[in-house]
Amino acid sequence: MNSNEPIAVPDATPEAATGAPASVFAEACPSRRALELVAGKWQLLIFPALAAGPARNGELLRRIEGISQKVLTHTLKELERNGLVLRCELKGTGRSPLHVEYELTPLGQSLSETLIALDSWAERHHGDLQAARERFDAQSPAQETAGRLVHRLR
Repeated sequence: MNSNEPIAVPDATPEAATGAPASVFAEACPSRRALELVAGKWQLLIFPALAAGPARNGELLRRIEGISQKVLTHTLKELERNGLVLRCELKGTGRSPLHVEYELTPLGQSLSETLIALDSWAERHHGDLQAARERFDAQSPAQETAGRLVHRLR
């Protein structure tokens, strides 16, 4: 085989496999797995934490309050496996030990823009959500039923 000849690579898109366009609503669509990968609460916090640049494990633990070492390690490994995070081993100077930094890959950076917007929305509207919960919880059962009936009639 001539090294200048292009190598045929099978199309890995969902359309190629099934003939149907990608749809997160389709149970068998690989895009559903992509959503599952990034929809957890810790993933939603790791991406914005790494958006500013590479960070060491300890920095991430301090920045993301409430995450355990075990969960952080597992989540970073899964994000690395899927090409969203890069694990960089750095040698220290002299006798200082090896340390590790994590950074977003270009694919991870493209996702972090979307997740940062989601974080900003949550920070802006958490009060609105709390007020809605309080209004809902304060309703009597009769008001609750009436509200649902009115909603259904619209």
